[in-house]
Amino acid sequence: MNNILLIDDDLELCDLLKEYLHGEGYDVTLVHDGGEACQTVRRQDFDAIVLDVMLPTQNGFEVLTEIREQSNIPILMLTAKGDSADRIVGLESGADDYLPKPCNPRELVARLNAIQRRMGGHPPTPKEVEVSLSDITLNRGNRTCFYKEEPLSITGAEFSILEMLMQHAGDILSKETLTEKALKRKLTPYDRSIDVHVSNIRKKLTKIGAPKDQIINVRGAGYMFTLPANH
Repeated sequence: MNNILLIDDDLELCDLLKEYLHGEGYDVTLVHDGGEACQTVRRQDFDAIVLDVMLPTQNGFEVLTEIREQSNIPILMLTAKGDSADRIVGLESGADDYLPKPCNPRELVARLNAIQRRMGGHPPTPKEVEVSLSDITLNRGNRTCFYKEEPLSITGAEFSILEMLMQHAGDILSKETLTEKALKRKLTPYDRSIDVHVSNIRKKLTKIGAPKDQIINVRGAGYMFTLPANH
């Protein structure tokens, strides 16, 4: 994952981040306008997108929604420091992760590297390609999800979390474990990423017929993918 689209109207910050990312081996395309960003995504392929919330023409949430209608490309949102509402809205709208501004370039690279680890890894062997349980099938090869053979559109982060829960079906996984194993980073104070991602997964599954209790929240402990009654 080397080709990054950086969408931000702060020209000075963009130049700083572009220079730093280049030094870390990333190719960076800069766009400073929401409308132009959507057109750029339609014209070019990128490995990941770094997207600011505050943009001219179309704000970051509108851009995120439009991109998600056509692609599951990893998206990291840049949000105002301390604005938890923006972070939650971004995650609910399909962002894979977020970083508060002003952001540390080193932390941005760490988050992008985490996305790369999550999306990469060793090629699965034939026996490892599919994970199937309770009518849900995950294909690790192309990172797609199906419920009773009906395709389900989920983000890269959602795929990794659902995969982790299914691999440990019947066990309670803490938010700390899910953050470290699925998102490939440490859980930070007041971090609700896992809560929002799991909520999104549950909404998408129940919308196409999966049981509401397929993934349950065990208060104070974490989340569990429930086993079929006849398992």
